[in-house]
Amino acid sequence: MNLHRITHENRGRVNAFIREHWYTTDMILRGQVVDMTGVDGLIAQDADDIIGLITFIRYDGTLEITSLDSLREHQGIGTALLDAVIAIARESGVTRIVLITTNDNLNAMRFYQKRGFDMANLYRNAMDVSRRLKPEIPLIGEDGIPLRHEIEFELLL
Repeated sequence: MNLHRITHENRGRVNAFIREHWYTTDMILRGQVVDMTGVDGLIAQDADDIIGLITFIRYDGTLEITSLDSLREHQGIGTALLDAVIAIARESGVTRIVLITTNDNLNAMRFYQKRGFDMANLYRNAMDVSRRLKPEIPLIGEDGIPLRHEIEFELLL
């Protein structure tokens, strides 16, 4: 597995990966539309295949992870991508890393807490706002859990 920054040369493949796994290149975070075709990030590759992706934006001393995908669970891909982003954040003087997940994403909650992130905010009924911007967001999420809230996780550096 090799990690590479998203560049102009691989952006088309990255955008296709995002569309394939997220069904669109628009992500809704705290009621705001994020155009994923322009975010920074890293890809994990095995030979020529993308097997993982992490994307992020930076603002006001914060790095916000906008997506993390690993196509091969329990092989360290997500951890390697996250560790690389933490290193990028430290090198660039960022003081905190944040991310949003939804109340149904128990795997993400477990993953980030095991790696030092803490729950920082709960945005109750945030998915109602998100659905107005992106109506294709389902009412029911993973494991049959009603998809209602956004949870912000934070890692202070």
